[in-house]
Amino acid sequence: MASTEFGRMVRHFRDRVPPEAAGLPSGGHRRAAGLRREELAMLAGISVDYVTRLEQGRAANPSEQVVEALGRALRLSAAEREHLFHAAGLVPPGQGTVPAYITPSVHRMLDRLSGTPVAVSDASWTLLLANPLYTALMGERHGRDRNGAWRAFTGSDGRVRHTTQSRTALESAVVADLRAAVRRYPADQRLRQLVADLRATSERFAELWDAGTVGHHEASRKTVDHPQVGPVTLDCDVLFVAGSDLRIMIYTAEPGSQDAERLELLAVLGTQTLVG
Repeated sequence: MASTEFGRMVRHFRDRVPPEAAGLPSGGHRRAAGLRREELAMLAGISVDYVTRLEQGRAANPSEQVVEALGRALRLSAAEREHLFHAAGLVPPGQGTVPAYITPSVHRMLDRLSGTPVAVSDASWTLLLANPLYTALMGERHGRDRNGAWRAFTGSDGRVRHTTQSRTALESAVVADLRAAVRRYPADQRLRQLVADLRATSERFAELWDAGTVGHHEASRKTVDHPQVGPVTLDCDVLFVAGSDLRIMIYTAEPGSQDAERLELLAVLGTQTLVG
């Protein structure tokens, strides 16, 4: 019963989200009133097949992470998000855990940045939401690779170039962020497991963690080696959302530069890939 109610809710909420509100193209003939299943799957970071099975009631017991991701992609209010968790047979995450709710105001801000690669992460640097241009720039990320700390210390940060200096600064800042998050959210078991897994997997992380390393994020320039448009050098700024502990990462190119042209080309290529 819970999974059937859950599926109906997902379909209902999906039908009311216009594609342009999620930074997706609205042209062409569309049978879906709102988001297509493949668009919802892309925004939530799960497979189209799983979305289909959830909506049809053929998949039961979705995880907390899946419900949270769907709630963000569907732009649910706080009350709707709580209802979706209950429909899945889950208790909404409470105090002491890393917040993953993206407010409507942040969604509206992202809507106005559709021509800019933008991604939103939580306090543990787990990717919560990325607009299509960010995904086109960085590629799709699944599983553990959705976490920036994991990528930084396991060498899976594929397209971004790093110097020794930039790598050291990134590692120090990430360790400091995770240490602060553990203090703020003592009841978050996934966060503690992430730290434990990083200590077991990366000698470098264990060394910095045990040494009490401190660091902070600064505005920087990053070169992304894209397989289709070539290297793109962009300014990277990290904005922090007061009261929600969200991190918004924004990449911009100098107007009139070759990098700006390549970013514009990437926007076209990414859109064609999405609707093709």
